[in-house]
Formats: sequence, structure tokens, C-alpha cells
Amino acid sequence: MDKNHLDCPYPGCFFCVMKEANPSKRRTSIMKFFKDLPSQDDEGQVLAISGLWNTAMAHPNDPEFIDLGIFECMSALILKGFKNRRWLSHDQNIYIPYYAAHIIGSYTMNMEEFAERAVQAGVITPLVELLRGRLTWVEQRVAVRALGHLATYDSTFPAVASHGEVLELSMELALSSLEIVYTHFYQFVDRRLSYHCDLLTRGMGGLEMESRKAEEWASQLQCWSLQLINCFAFKSEFLSVVCKPDFLVKLPGMWGGLVNENSPAGIGLLRTICHHKLGRPPVANCPSVIEALCNIARSSDDWQYMAVDCLLWLLQDSNTRHKVMDKAALALVDLAELSSLGDHKKLGDSIANVLLQDCALPQVSIRTMLTSHTKELLDELTSIRQRLKWEKNMPKEDLHIKQAASLVVKLEGNSLFSSGDIAGAASKYSEALALCPVKSKKERVVLYSNRAQCYLLLQDPLAAISDTTRALSLHNPVNRHAKSLWRRAQAYDMLGLAKESLLDAILFINECSQSTDPDLCLKQNKVPDYAERLVKKQMHAAWLFKEAALKHGGVHYDGKRGEAYVREGDDSEWETASESEMGNEEKEETNDDDSEWQNEDDRKIKYEKPPVFKVCQLEEDGHMVK
Repeated sequence: MDKNHLDCPYPGCFFCVMKEANPSKRRTSIMKFFKDLPSQDDEGQVLAISGLWNTAMAHPNDPEFIDLGIFECMSALILKGFKNRRWLSHDQNIYIPYYAAHIIGSYTMNMEEFAERAVQAGVITPLVELLRGRLTWVEQRVAVRALGHLATYDSTFPAVASHGEVLELSMELALSSLEIVYTHFYQFVDRRLSYHCDLLTRGMGGLEMESRKAEEWASQLQCWSLQLINCFAFKSEFLSVVCKPDFLVKLPGMWGGLVNENSPAGIGLLRTICHHKLGRPPVANCPSVIEALCNIARSSDDWQYMAVDCLLWLLQDSNTRHKVMDKAALALVDLAELSSLGDHKKLGDSIANVLLQDCALPQVSIRTMLTSHTKELLDELTSIRQRLKWEKNMPKEDLHIKQAASLVVKLEGNSLFSSGDIAGAASKYSEALALCPVKSKKERVVLYSNRAQCYLLLQDPLAAISDTTRALSLHNPVNRHAKSLWRRAQAYDMLGLAKESLLDAILFINECSQSTDPDLCLKQNKVPDYAERLVKKQMHAAWLFKEAALKHGGVHYDGKRGEAYVREGDDSEWETASESEMGNEEKEETNDDDSEWQNEDDRKIKYEKPPVFKVCQLEEDGHMVK
């Protein structure tokens, strides 16, 4: 044995064992270490466990420790923490259950074989106890993560499901996780458990870092709970439990937030539910869920396609189509010209085919049950498709004439807009759209976006959302037309839909920052004040802890731990986009380069009282100039 081994103060030290040069001795020593560790009360155990945690995170597919008993060891350590509170409170042992559950989750996230070994080692019982809340929310987070991995595999799901309370517990946790973290950690700054703070920040950072990481972990706690529920939702026998109305209506509001944007969260679970015929009727019976799906389908959410999938499946099901058609059609008609969305190719065609599948049926079909507005939208969609077919056989000269006529009418609309006749301008843009060839997508993007601006000023946010969504669907690339993103962000703000407004506003800023167009790019890499104001407003309104803070009060702090990090809680400084007034010139170009802003001031939106339109200087291709 080398000198380092002899100098170590801890007999059987894990780090010394790992330095053993003889493979056979090393293997035997590691196996003995895992077997003996739960029965020992030596100080410094947490050092070995944290080392194993690092190894599991770095090499989750390495089978060495799996074969030597690491799952049995971690399971026993968690159970020891339940039974022996004196041991748990001694030295730094309070960290051990967290690390142990995390290690189980890391080794089971990729390999089904490892998951099977974990189940055989008896890890589910201690994990379920952590899920119950036997310790704290920090341990609940890693327990639900591990159980979610075990439930992913067909071979180990039955073992998880055999604990009948797992599904109910995970549903309760998904609903209450944000409130739990807020009241048990975030709200009372001076009551935060020191080991929670250490785990959150790894000793790097103060109160602000703790608070930011707590928000991230709270989101993960909710999203990982939803992931576990999702595993149950794939099995038809559990859908009756998952599809409780009180739970379904909360799902659209569960999202990863900006701190956990890679998780589909609530919309992902809704997609799994809607994919099954038994899950669709309960969803169709929740109008608020359908409305939320429509909003997500017409947003910059990364999971937009999941909302579209849900709506299409509901419409394709004869048992739910009549219940959701009126609401779903309002959103999907605006997406009917999408070329693609992610991996979904020719998505617009699929949407149109589903929406119009009743057209060939007799009058006793669902069409007779629709509202007049929905019928108008479907007729408009039918007309666009017919025009596209006709235009394929039209001489190019005729198409050029139609496009020129559309341009003339558009300029008339610009003139009316400049003179303050906003309703008249909207009407002219509608007329121009009727004349414009369907395949002239760039021109139609401008017309829809122009008309959306009119609707904003006419205080009609729903119509503005419809037109901006159509412009974004037609644009190449999809969802990247900066002006339409900004206008839709304002429209969603007028409706009080903070998340949708926030995502559009952020994407608008991204588009400006990435643009090589000198008239569009951000000057001096500075975000425009009007965009920054809206983003800050919506970040506050969409804050993950907003509901919990309103219910339980703001952050409490008595000054003992230094400078506290406290979220702003007063909305008074923010004004809404429904009170906005367009400031200065906002030009729309008629060429293939679409639209340009001439300077930063041209893009500013002032948050003031509803506008009083004055006679404005006429701009040949632009909007009003104050």
C-alpha cells in the first residue's frame, strides 16, 4: 500500500480504495465499501457520497459500480436517514439522502439494464418515501427524477406502478411544487436551511444565486413530476386518474419557464393524453384547456407543434370534433399555410385537410352546428386553396397584373392609415389581400402585418393575433417576421396573456439582434427601451412564483444574512400595450425585402393613453408619422 493510503485518517476510505492498482483487490474493496457504508457512523461519509455523485453524473453508463452494489448501498442510506435522525443530523450526513437519490437517478436515466438492477436492489420504496415528503422538497426533487427514469422503461414501470400512491403523489406535487418551494425556501430568506443553500449554489454565490437556483429547481420539481405522470398517461388504465378535470385545467399553465425551457411540461402531458382516444373526451370537455391550446398553437413557444397536434387529434376524433371545432378552427385556420414546423412537413396542408374534411358531407354534417364566424373562416380557407389551384394555370402576365393591382390598393391603405382612418386602411388591406396572388407570400406577409397593426390600434387584439400569426406562418423562415412578432406580443399583452406575449417579445429581440440589415439590427447592441419594458413586465407577470406570492405574501427578510434578493411586486410602473400609441414613422416596403425600419425611433411603441389620430404626413410605402 502506498504512502497516501497510510496517511489517510479514514480506514477503508473510498478515495484510497479507488487508487488501488490491483484490479481484483480494487473491485473487492469497492464491493466491501458499498456493503459496509450504511452500517458505519464514521465522519466524512458525505465526501465519499459526493464523489460517487460526481462519478454518476460524469459516467452514468459505466457498469462498474452497478455490479458492485451501489444501488443497495444508496437505498440503505436513504432508509437509514428515515430511521436514525440522530445520524442524519450529525456531521454533514443531512446531504446524504439527496446525493443517494440523485445517484440512483443518474445511473438509471439511460440504461434499462441498470434500472432493472436498481429495482431488484429495492430502491423504489425509499424513493417513494422521499416523494411523500419524508424529508424536504430538495429530496423530493431528486426522488421524482429517479422514479421518472424507472417508470420510462417497460420492464421497470410495473414495479413503480405497484406502489399505487405514486401517481397521486406526483399529481399533487405537480400542482403544489411551486408553492412548496416558495413557502419552504424562497419566501423566508432568513429561514433557509443551510444545506439547501449549499446544494443550490455549491457555495458559489449569495442570496440572489440561491433565489435564482430555487426558481430553477422548483420548475424542475414540477416538470419532473409531469414526466413521471406522463409515463402513467401512456397506459390506458391510468387515464381516468390523470384526466381529472381539476388537474387537466392546470396543465396549460405548467411550463418550464425561461429557467427550464427544454421541458415540454404541461403541454407535453396534454399531448400524450390527446393521443389516446380515452384521453380526448375529458380534454374536449374543458373549454379553458382548448382555449389555452389555441393560444400555444399561435405562439412562439418551442412546443407550439404539440398544441397543434392536440387540436388536430381532437378534430379527427368524431367523438370530440363537434365540441372543439369552433374554438380550434379560429386558431388552426391561421396556421393553414404553414410549410413546416420542426419535423412536421407540409403541416399547413394537414391542418387544412382536417378543417375541411366535412365540406364534402351532406348538410347534416357538423358544419350545420358551427357558428357563422367559423363558417366564414372555413369558406375563406376553401377560397384560398381554390385560388391557388387557379393561379397555377394562370399566365404570368395575369398574375403580375393582380399583384400590381394589389400594390395600388395597399398604397391606398397606407394613405388612409397616415390620415388617421385606421378602419378604412384595414379595409383596403383586406381588399389588397383578396387581389394579391396566393403564392406571393412576401407581399401577403406585409399586408397581414399591416392589417394587424390597424387592428391593434382599433383595440381588436384577437384579430391582430390572427393576422400576425398568418404573417408568421407565411414568412420564410416560419415565425421569424420581426414586426409581426412585436405586434402579436402587444396583442397578447392586451389580453393579459403574459407568457405568450413574453415569448414573442423575446423572439422579436432575437430577430433584431441577429439581423444583418442595418435598419433592423439593434443599434450598439442595445435592446430598444420599448421592447425591454414589455419583456420586464411580462417576466414579472409570468414569474413562476407569482401565484404563490399573491397567496402567501412577498419575500420576508429581517436583514441578518446581508443583501436580500427580492422580486419586484408592484405592477404600477408598468403600462399595458392596450394603451399603446405608435410613435414616429414605421415604414412597410413593397419589394421582396419585406419591411424595414429606418431608425430605432421608428420602432418605438409608447405606453400612453389610447391614441388620438391626427392628420399625418403621407408616406409612400409607410405607416403614420406623428
